[in-house]
Amino acid sequence: MGDFFDRLKITYKTGDVMIKLIFINTIVFLLIKVLEVVLTLFNLQQLNFIQYLAVPSDPTDLLHRIWTPITYMFVHNGFWHILFNMLWLYWFGSIFMQYFSGRTLGSLYIIGGLSGAILFILTFNLIPFYVGMGNSLMIGASAAVMAIVMGIAFYRPEIRINLFLFGSIKIIYIAVFVFLLDFLALDNANNPGGHVAHIGGAIAGFIFASRYKKGSDLTEWMSLMVDKTINLFKPKKGKAKMKVTYKKKETDSDYNYRKQNEQVEIDAILDKLKQSGYSSLSAKEKETLFNASKK
Repeated sequence: MGDFFDRLKITYKTGDVMIKLIFINTIVFLLIKVLEVVLTLFNLQQLNFIQYLAVPSDPTDLLHRIWTPITYMFVHNGFWHILFNMLWLYWFGSIFMQYFSGRTLGSLYIIGGLSGAILFILTFNLIPFYVGMGNSLMIGASAAVMAIVMGIAFYRPEIRINLFLFGSIKIIYIAVFVFLLDFLALDNANNPGGHVAHIGGAIAGFIFASRYKKGSDLTEWMSLMVDKTINLFKPKKGKAKMKVTYKKKETDSDYNYRKQNEQVEIDAILDKLKQSGYSSLSAKEKETLFNASKK
């Protein structure tokens, strides 16, 4: 068992941003499930801690839980929910990483998640169909993953992947098909927030690809923010103390003694040079002779 966890640690530490995102989502999912089991065993199901991680559609609740537009994109409510999200992240993230850095993927993941959260909040407060549903909560990485799917699909639409029963198909067709499924399901009361969020993430991915082709990186500002946030938690290194050495002042007698010894050494090297030639000198003797010739 110890070897298994050691391998997991190595995989996480050596893995790229995509692998780290999959690890984080999985660990959060397992921790939540363990906590839910403990609460159920002690009849404490009423303590709904998920509401403190899920993004609410009510602006008032949002103001009291301003961290949720970030935390919600790492929380899942079921095995199939996290499985499909992580598979999509792995499949399309692997293609994405062939053209972009892990830094860009991580930043687009967050931007896509935020875009999904923003569209979710707006629609549930502006669109009559959703307003009638009252306050809703949303969790899941779907919007963040959709940003990566649409980002690479519209940046490199000619890329093909092999699908079971369908054969080779361009990823742009897959991305557009998934987008249409979400759009056509907007009137579905079973998972309205999820479909809205998917569209928000998809729009972010499309904008990223369009602007990147024109030489503008939509993720750069997010990358800078992430870097600054990470640096806040890094231990600050103290300034290296300047090492001061004091050299003892050389007296006239010491100077004459040193110069005399140097001359004796040089004379011996010159005698060896006359007798046996330059090739007979050692590397140190050659260096001493060279340094003496510069004085």
